[in-house]
Amino acid sequence: MHDLPNIDEDCFRAPETGPAHRPRILLLYGSLRARSFSRLAVEEAARLLEVMGAEARVFDPRGLPLPDAEPAEHPKVQELREVAQWSEGMVWCSPERHGAMTGIMKAQIDWIPLALGGVRPTQGKTLAVMQVSGGSQSFNTVNHLRVLGRWMRMVTIPNQSSVPKAFLEFDDNDRMKPSPYYDRIVDVMEELVKFTLLVRDRSDYLTDRYSERKESAEEVSRRVNQRTM
Repeated sequence: MHDLPNIDEDCFRAPETGPAHRPRILLLYGSLRARSFSRLAVEEAARLLEVMGAEARVFDPRGLPLPDAEPAEHPKVQELREVAQWSEGMVWCSPERHGAMTGIMKAQIDWIPLALGGVRPTQGKTLAVMQVSGGSQSFNTVNHLRVLGRWMRMVTIPNQSSVPKAFLEFDDNDRMKPSPYYDRIVDVMEELVKFTLLVRDRSDYLTDRYSERKESAEEVSRRVNQRTM
């Protein structure tokens, strides 16, 4: 049991058909504070994902260097890239700082390249965006995360979560209190699982582009011409 507040775990229906393995979801958060509310929100999301039939992994950003401050062979960079390739969908959750996502959040995304040894770690994968705020309701961070998701060629789901005054939404045991904000996270995770199941086996088809096929064909043609000269 995952001890979810006011949630009947049997209310989430798994698809009747589909691949045998569970949807693989990577969760990133954007704060290094000892009591990070973006981390607590992600941990709640991970519990929900597990109940909904997914396999969830939360990446710990502590020790991740700033982009280009260390070579890509740095152990934390390799850990992040490996779990990004493992995933079929992601959750990005950042605090709002100065009207935008934190540098911690951006650094994690910046370390994930568009292409890595012929593999695209993010293209065609699903994405859910979330934010927490110390003050009133805001959507600045989720809007910025959506821009990044589009740039990373991800399928960003329509629903999203924004938790204002996050310090009031978690109890002394660091669990999220029952509220409409909690219910929204439930909705977002449920939608993410559904979109991931719909997209993951069709990702290659959905991201197959004419311009890239044309470029590949021209490259093959150049190589053939070089060999026959």
